[in-house]
Amino acid sequence: MICNNKQFILSLFWLFGGISIFAQPITETIPGTEVTFQMTLIPAGTFEMNSSERTQSIKLDAFYIGTHEVTWDEFLIFQQRDNDNDKSHQEASVFNVDAVTRPTPMYEDFSKGMGKRGGFPAVSMTQQAALRYCEWLYQKTGNFYRLPTEAEWEYACRGGTKTDFHFGNEAEELENFDWYYENGDEKYHKVGEKKPNAWGLFDMHGNVSEWTLDDYVEHYFGQFEESVLVNPWVQPKMRHYRTVKGGSYYTDAEECSCSFRLKSKSRWQMRDPQIPKSLWWNTDSPFVGFRLVKPTQEMTSEAIEAFFKKAIID
Repeated sequence: MICNNKQFILSLFWLFGGISIFAQPITETIPGTEVTFQMTLIPAGTFEMNSSERTQSIKLDAFYIGTHEVTWDEFLIFQQRDNDNDKSHQEASVFNVDAVTRPTPMYEDFSKGMGKRGGFPAVSMTQQAALRYCEWLYQKTGNFYRLPTEAEWEYACRGGTKTDFHFGNEAEELENFDWYYENGDEKYHKVGEKKPNAWGLFDMHGNVSEWTLDDYVEHYFGQFEESVLVNPWVQPKMRHYRTVKGGSYYTDAEECSCSFRLKSKSRWQMRDPQIPKSLWWNTDSPFVGFRLVKPTQEMTSEAIEAFFKKAIID
């Protein structure tokens, strides 16, 4: 009965507080490669989200989120044509490797020499590029992937807690769970080297900060009128600016909390010599990457295509 009833599994997962026996990550393989990544199921629920304005009740549907940040091993298949191939799990169409719009070549090493193979987080891409990766991954696998909303990210980070960090309120323990300014040696590290949160997610407070799906607004709750927000998303209106969540090897402990939010900056492209600036790369944000979300509810291909048209503003 358990195997055939997803809602029953979700209920058990929530009842027992996310014990790992109900939250074993699923492993996905990028078609035509041996590269894999893991997704962890997050239960539906309501939590209190904090901002400078007030605390607000947020209700979210269940979703899968990346157990780790997206790595260069994954992203480089999309970035470089020679790493990709025509193999796909899509049933309704034929994936054409030559028809994919890919990132423009890097004119310098945006990883700053910190590592690209063997499990290092992919960084320095724009939010639009991260979403283009999600769109490509959908075409390859037939599964709809996207970035987490700001609310989904914070909910997943908290792992059922109400404290500043998913492990409590004292920053002294941060070094056991994440890489940040005090212990990061001014560079990112391979994903998953520190302890996970209660829901099995790694590097939520550090290593690299992460793009969300939301447009950045100073007064987040001012965009909504409801007393309980359901699956909120602040949809973008222009190319800039977006909300970035989570600390990094570049940030102090107070900027690693669950509720901390960062406004993306156009100056992250300041040294870009191109006119107009690249749609794909930020020259100066090697501390920003991303992780994936996969909704549990099925969506039609038309709805998925409509989503990407709304979410990606070049």
